[in-house]
Amino acid sequence: MAITVSGRKMNITESLRLYAEEKVGNSLKILDFEPTATEVILYKEKNPSNPLRAVCEVTVYVKGSIIRVEESEEEMYAAIDVAAAKVMRQLRKYKTRVYDKKARQAQTAEVKTTGAELDLDALMDELADDEIVRVKEIEFTPLTEEEALAQIDLIGHDFFVYTDRDTNLVCVLYRRDDGGYGMLRQKED
Repeated sequence: MAITVSGRKMNITESLRLYAEEKVGNSLKILDFEPTATEVILYKEKNPSNPLRAVCEVTVYVKGSIIRVEESEEEMYAAIDVAAAKVMRQLRKYKTRVYDKKARQAQTAEVKTTGAELDLDALMDELADDEIVRVKEIEFTPLTEEEALAQIDLIGHDFFVYTDRDTNLVCVLYRRDDGGYGMLRQKED
């Protein structure tokens, strides 16, 4: 695995380069595959009022993503240690996210190939928070604004989508945090 160690406006000693390669290399061992490239940049801040002047930047290029960490400490060796630990945490998150996604895709494919009846509750539990978990089809009956206000109070939701009876445009009525209601209206052509 190639780890490039360089310095900005400072010479990198052989012992510092070997230390950075060893620490960052150990952090990269949690991956089951080789990253495409790894760069370590070391430099010292010139600001004398900054107590943490030694800076270590680590950039790991993996398939489809870039993991970047920047840490400042009093000593360069300490900055490398903290940056390596932070890289390990970031790579663990990346690995978990990638493998969880692959496992979900494999399970979904397995369910499709077995032809068995779908267990929707189990599938919903496996979905991540940032995915669509429910699709609901509704019928847009033309309503006036007053009827839409009555409907939003009846159903108890924070928003209500309807077709305006007078203009035939789609409108979204929503409750505002500061009280009252807001409306999003489709732009007329």
